[in-house]
Amino acid sequence: MTELTTRWLGLDLRSPLVVGASPLTDDLDALKACVDAGAGAVVMHSLFEEQLVAEQMAAHKFIDSQINRDAEARSYFPESEIFEVGSHSYLRRLELLRSKLDVPVIASLNGVTPGGWTHHARELEDAGAEAIELNLYDLATDPSDTAATLEKRQLEVVQAVVAQVSVPVSVKLSPFYSALPAFVTGVEAAGARGLVLFNRFYQPDMDLDELTLSRDVVLSSNAELPLRLHAVASLFGRTGLEMAVSGGVHSGDDAVKAILAGATVVQVVSALLADGPEALGRITEEASRQLDRMGYNTLAEARGALSLDNAPNAHTWERLNYARLLQGWR
Repeated sequence: MTELTTRWLGLDLRSPLVVGASPLTDDLDALKACVDAGAGAVVMHSLFEEQLVAEQMAAHKFIDSQINRDAEARSYFPESEIFEVGSHSYLRRLELLRSKLDVPVIASLNGVTPGGWTHHARELEDAGAEAIELNLYDLATDPSDTAATLEKRQLEVVQAVVAQVSVPVSVKLSPFYSALPAFVTGVEAAGARGLVLFNRFYQPDMDLDELTLSRDVVLSSNAELPLRLHAVASLFGRTGLEMAVSGGVHSGDDAVKAILAGATVVQVVSALLADGPEALGRITEEASRQLDRMGYNTLAEARGALSLDNAPNAHTWERLNYARLLQGWR
């Protein structure tokens, strides 16, 4: 069988299959089962900039409210459990996972503006995070916010987080950049070590009976995978960043496609939420069997074999002849 060990962000992994950021972070037994099934690493769910800023403001407001107490109480400072600065519960969870899982644990930050909240990246490192995934989940709603200003702000966030830590930082992007390779060049220049392609924007539907927004979360399907394959295949060999595919991986064949496109690892979430940790064992076995059938001894041999530079029909990645495709759709 093909050897599945790999190296990602300087971390030695037993497998390229990584448990992606999800509610599974809160289920230690499920994570242990995923590791037993072959997971190479675990990414925690995101700690959001808005959470950190809100906690900091609550702390300042509480302290300010004590100013009018009498002089004897001026030295009083509230017990730490009255409010949290820096989301201590997240740090405690990180420490727990590090102590209970024998695979790398990666913390996740989600932010869109540079600022004081980025120093929490250092707290994550101090709590044992072996890498940090920075999720640039940014919905442009301000008409005055151009693509250039948004991308500049995001690169400042990457640079700010990287400056806070010595562990590697991987950046999770959306698929909606007009010039993804150029932005990725900026991410690399800002000091990141890896990319995760792609995050999935929360997309509420509409309830026509209640005239409200439906907040159901829809799991991914492998129909979402080709978008990610195209991006990874286009970037492979054109960036020094190691790439992870996130979204649309539900089978061993899906994982193999990601590796052939140029991914170093593959993050799995929806398959685990739908079918439990057993899904990871199935995907691992299927991927290993498929790579072996194709004649690959290691992942390094397979990685990028169908990238833009290496695929025999690579022009298909670059520009599809839609007229020809439509003419053939009969």
